[in-house]
Amino acid sequence: MSESGTGQLMLGHEVPDFEMDTYDPVAKNFSKFSLAEQKQAGRWTILFFYPADFTFV
Repeated sequence: MSESGTGQLMLGHEVPDFEMDTYDPVAKNFSKFSLAEQKQAGRWTILFFYPADFTFV
């Protein structure tokens, strides 16, 4: 990754730690997701990005 933090990630590269707001429709509640917490707990995490999701075409 470049020093500016805008480098391209490729398959097999380590993802930088991040946090994001999430919504659980079952609990009807918002929370935060932290990649660092997932790593610390030893949980596997799959990140999936689909740029056209929720886009009207």
